[in-house]
Amino acid sequence: LLEHPPVYTIGRSGDPANIVADPAEVGADVLRVNRGGDVTFHGPGQIVGYPILNVPGKRGGGMADTVAYVDLVEQALIDVLEHLGLPAGRLLGYPGVWIEPDRPTARKIAAIGVRLSRGRSMHGFALNVDVDRSWFDRIVPCGIADRPVTSIAAEGVTVERRDVVDLLVDRVSARLRPELDVVRSDVVWRHAATDLAPFSRGMGPGQVIKPSASPSAAPSPSPAPAAAKSPSPARASAPDAGVPVRLKGRLAEAGVAGGLEIGSRKPAWMRVNLRTDENFRKLKKTARNLSLTTVCEEAGCPNIFECWNEGTATFMLLGERCTRACGFCLIDTRKPDAVDNDEPARVATAVEELGLSFAVLTMVARDDLDDGGAAIVAETVEAIRARTPGVGVEVLISDLQGSVASLDVVCDSAPDVVNHNIETVARLQRAVRPSASYARSLTLLARAADRGRTTKSGLIVGMGETPDEVVATLADLAAVGVEVVTIGQYLRPTSHHLPIHRWWEPAEFEELKRIGEQELGLAHVAASPLSRSSHHAGSIARSLGD
Repeated sequence: LLEHPPVYTIGRSGDPANIVADPAEVGADVLRVNRGGDVTFHGPGQIVGYPILNVPGKRGGGMADTVAYVDLVEQALIDVLEHLGLPAGRLLGYPGVWIEPDRPTARKIAAIGVRLSRGRSMHGFALNVDVDRSWFDRIVPCGIADRPVTSIAAEGVTVERRDVVDLLVDRVSARLRPELDVVRSDVVWRHAATDLAPFSRGMGPGQVIKPSASPSAAPSPSPAPAAAKSPSPARASAPDAGVPVRLKGRLAEAGVAGGLEIGSRKPAWMRVNLRTDENFRKLKKTARNLSLTTVCEEAGCPNIFECWNEGTATFMLLGERCTRACGFCLIDTRKPDAVDNDEPARVATAVEELGLSFAVLTMVARDDLDDGGAAIVAETVEAIRARTPGVGVEVLISDLQGSVASLDVVCDSAPDVVNHNIETVARLQRAVRPSASYARSLTLLARAADRGRTTKSGLIVGMGETPDEVVATLADLAAVGVEVVTIGQYLRPTSHHLPIHRWWEPAEFEELKRIGEQELGLAHVAASPLSRSSHHAGSIARSLGD
């Protein structure tokens, strides 16, 4: 839901002759858009909504039912207006919502223009709240010359815009939510080739990124499929060597070009020494004996030695295979194994045997499951509390496909911290994590905060973002109630992953911490080259309670 600056839009079948006066005279733009409908106006005093969802097919299957979807949106708006005491309805042959539609004085109060692409909805509706109706004098609104435009205010109803927003959220959700539930109750994850990690597509494991002895030294040969040709030494060291074509295209769409050559030396502040003392070996042995997976190993975390030596680990639930193929992540993407219902008990046993005071539970994305894996996460929290009641627990969850019910299951298990990583700035979302959504992640975090949970998120930098974009992301996180943010440097796991665009300097991380805590009001920002989501999770959580 938003309010646009003044703009006139013309739909696919719109007639430019329906613009009867030059919009430039009043400082408005004119844009051609790919929705249905004719010419309309968007601007101050008008609430525009863009419902984005999978639209079910017609009865018996087939293409998405556009007419039924438009009827649902219209009815949601009619519900809002009836709540305000306005006699709203439909006018046969004229899409949108009308006041007194059965009378000769029928007047349009809301316009609707949608487009469905591959079963997904685009565009939406515009409801006139207290808009200046003189803007419509420059057009023939929706190509209808003999029917006037009205607004809630023009109909004599005084209402705050924020109250209309609340009504829209409630009524549109009520009307469209059942349709979403129909889709979600029949979730089937069909792993197409484009969903899979490069390794699973037969491209080989990729060249492990190891620093060369000098900036100009050639990297070691990469393992590759038998049919693949060996690249020339010059090409093998290029930043995008080994990057899948689809990922390169998404980077180009985001305006990211160039980067560091494969094998270029890490700065001194990115180097980590191997330290494996007794605690490290004990945790590794316990995890193996109980058939547990730690994200510390699966994701190649640079802090594994520090955390394990301190007796802290992050357990990864629901297997070793993720249903998504993010461009930065080392975890493989294949059809997942069956859910292991004994996993919660084994994790709880490990936490007790290791004497942990704080446990972090993360998960692979499980888009093949109706609840996204929420039940296993919740059961693990409860199992840990049952065996060792004093242990703090943080859950680092996927977006659960935006399911409110699944998030409720996790929150009801009462973890101390609900963590969900937004990972990167809005511009890079499609390149970095194409199956996720910036808005969906913010929504999940906002909902968790509304449920009284301490919320946390994380970013990795060095993939082509700007400092201003990172600050804007911090502001978005703060605005939805997030209390803790971690920011660390991206490390490229293999040549099949996103190139490193640049190394961020330690002083830049310090400035992000200052801005986040002092200017944006975040309770804690852990920002350093080696910061990761679970790094010092226990001490950070305890500090929030001090």
